[in-house]
Amino acid sequence: MKAPEVSITVTDLTLRFPVYGVDSKSLKKHLARITVGGKLGKTGLGAPEITALSKVNLQLRSGDRLGLIGHNGSGKTTLLRALAGAYEPDEGTIDVHGRIAAMLDLNLGIDPSATGLDNIRLRGRIAGLSTRQIDERLTEIAEFTGLGPFLAMPLKTYSAGMQARLAFAVATAVEADVILMDEWIAVGDSDFKKLAHKRILDLMERAGILVLASHELDLIRLYCNKVMRIEAGVASPIMDVKRLDELLAAA
Repeated sequence: MKAPEVSITVTDLTLRFPVYGVDSKSLKKHLARITVGGKLGKTGLGAPEITALSKVNLQLRSGDRLGLIGHNGSGKTTLLRALAGAYEPDEGTIDVHGRIAAMLDLNLGIDPSATGLDNIRLRGRIAGLSTRQIDERLTEIAEFTGLGPFLAMPLKTYSAGMQARLAFAVATAVEADVILMDEWIAVGDSDFKKLAHKRILDLMERAGILVLASHELDLIRLYCNKVMRIEAGVASPIMDVKRLDELLAAA
């Protein structure tokens, strides 16, 4: 039986999160101050809730590279997490065909007291690699980090940049049909960014779909062929990335 083609279909996706320990009036004032965020409402029990995503629709096929833009708190990362399966829709559906690599959180699965090598193994398992696959790729991942003897030291001795190198090396060692990528790909010094750029391009060549959330418009133009703007949980139609400036001007 032929496997389904790599695809993502999102239909009328709505996600709501209850907010406990704060009243609606205080929450409304906070949302007004930051000028972004979802729509404020109430649960059936009267507690305030945020509609983080409201009736989002998108359809992606193999070869699509979608850039997500919008202010902090607009819903970009929430959408990525929903596509990764971390959130169940309150309304609507999410249908993803293909193996997913979700590069969303640098700190996920990190054990500060364990060595760099042990954290490579730990993050590899979280990324979906088997013990055999991790062992096969361990040397390549370790070399790419450029951390050398530091890999035998506890992660708590690392700088933030060193931790980012390790996390990036493991996350991009997977084979995936769908890549979900958040802001943190821009971490590291200029030399590491050059290495990271090549590694991302290699990964993208093997993958069918990329969804990238970023504030850096140059990254969106570099990696994506489509773009969508999300503000206060409401998504624009998907456009060709060549219309990015037009989409920004319409906001």
